[in-house]
Amino acid sequence: MPVSVPQPCSAPAAETSSGAGLTLLVIEDDPAGTFTAPELSAAAGARVRIRAARNLTEAGRLLTDDVDCILLDLALPAGAESRGDREGDEDGLATLKHVLRMAPRHAVLALTAEDDAELAAEAVRVGAQDHLFRGELDSRLLSRAIRYAVERKRADVAQHQLTESRLRAQENARLERGLLPTPLLEGSDLRFAARYRPGRSRALLGGDFYDTVRTPDGTVHAMIGDVCGHGPDEAALGVELRIAWRALTLAGLCGDELLSTLQQVLEHERESEEIFATLCTVDIAPDGRRAGLCLAGHPAPLIARRGRAAQLLPYEDGGPALGLLPRARWPRRQVELGGSWSLMMYTDGLIEGRVGDGTRRLGQDGMVAMVNRQLAEGLAGEELLEAAVTHVRELNGGELTDDVAVLLLDRDQETARHRPAGAGRSVNIPRPRPGRSSPAGAQRPPL
Repeated sequence: MPVSVPQPCSAPAAETSSGAGLTLLVIEDDPAGTFTAPELSAAAGARVRIRAARNLTEAGRLLTDDVDCILLDLALPAGAESRGDREGDEDGLATLKHVLRMAPRHAVLALTAEDDAELAAEAVRVGAQDHLFRGELDSRLLSRAIRYAVERKRADVAQHQLTESRLRAQENARLERGLLPTPLLEGSDLRFAARYRPGRSRALLGGDFYDTVRTPDGTVHAMIGDVCGHGPDEAALGVELRIAWRALTLAGLCGDELLSTLQQVLEHERESEEIFATLCTVDIAPDGRRAGLCLAGHPAPLIARRGRAAQLLPYEDGGPALGLLPRARWPRRQVELGGSWSLMMYTDGLIEGRVGDGTRRLGQDGMVAMVNRQLAEGLAGEELLEAAVTHVRELNGGELTDDVAVLLLDRDQETARHRPAGAGRSVNIPRPRPGRSSPAGAQRPPL
């Protein structure tokens, strides 16, 4: 049945306030062309330009990006294009399903006879934005239906994109949480805390990385590092280096041999020769009183001994960052820790924040002074780390743009002395939950 659209008596002089007009693609098999007018009047709504196609093949040629809506006659005979859709399909909607696949981002109106109300409702259920009956069709109704269908399709697409974005964000969060370290300290009398803030917005991982493991001989190995940059590629490389460090440490490597092997890993995995990574490693003797220190272009750790002000460990004998010199060496320096102490390792994001409105940076001296004040207030463990990171953000006047990782190892001589020999206990330390505003990112040391 041909679709007649009443013609306006006179063309309007101006466009409607809705802005540019819409383009309608009509797919129906009236050989004479039912929509004889090139456009509908703006008096009935937005000006609508009309294109007509007699079959799906012709519709495919006319379906360009400027088409806003498709009006499909459900009585259109199914051609060869939709033959595959009709296998086992007795609902008469094979042509509509083909159009929906052909134009997934376009609004679709289904046109049918008044006695096909059930078919019209089914068309909407399948994916059409609305349906129209031939006997009720006029220019005003058609114009309004087109505009409503276009807006509904835009809302559907936006909702679909939002859902996909949320799913991707959830998947990325699960992946990144799985890549965060779980320190292996079973049997150790050391207490552990960590704080992690990626510089990337809405990210859980940055280019900073850290880890702590205890080897069978009782030595506790700790590491913290920083890949230059803080994007997703740097985060991935940081995870690779952390896992490689753990494997090499458990295999018995230490000091220069370990860092030389890590540099080979970096050279093979980095995207360009400009990428490098700084690293700080310590290996704490089983009695907890001595440690070996290796620095690869990284800031020296901070140590606080009972009754003494916190200070930096020696850093004069450090080597270059990984990836800068092909045959570099990293000397291992022996340091005395004492009986009771706290060792804080950190990345440069903690010391490179601004102080006030000027260009002055906090620096290592400013960090040492800040930590000494917080120690004097009785802060320790995760509370100390949280206070340090929070204060650095406040000095910076807002969020830090660089990644920040801080870990803290504590030893209390009295606690260690009263533990029976060989009475190692299982220390179940959860992964840190990094965040940009919540202190939940701090890791609670075992009690």
